[in-house]
Amino acid sequence: MDITDILLRTGVVLFFFLFMEFMAWATHKYVMHGFLWVLHRDHHMPDHKKLERNDLFALFFALPSIALISIGASDGFSLVFFAGLGIAMYGLAYFWFHDIVVHQRLSILGGYRNKYLNSIIEAHLDHHRGRGNFGFLFMVPVRYFGTSTFAQK
Repeated sequence: MDITDILLRTGVVLFFFLFMEFMAWATHKYVMHGFLWVLHRDHHMPDHKKLERNDLFALFFALPSIALISIGASDGFSLVFFAGLGIAMYGLAYFWFHDIVVHQRLSILGGYRNKYLNSIIEAHLDHHRGRGNFGFLFMVPVRYFGTSTFAQK
């Protein structure tokens, strides 16, 4: 494997990781807050349950990743594998940030002093207050950065 192959595979992983932010935004805005609100609604009702119907969306997003990784691995680790890897990496980032950092469904971390993380947390909490903002890791309005109450701490 030469440097071109490494760069291509890395590019595919990065492309699909970033593309999933757009997919998460669109799915969140038009599907979760649309015709599948019945599955997402419990996420907006703070009852501190460990499992929510909303968790089914993780499975929906995982299935294409699993399929692409399996198909790509059986095809000699083709670019399809790396596309699935990028989607899986986004899924892990989403889980870490959304479930652990923001909602603290696993109480293992806390007390962040990073302005970026705190601004993203504030943007997500505003979403729960009914103020729009369907972005997640990157697709967040600029107004949150440096002006959030978390970022001031």
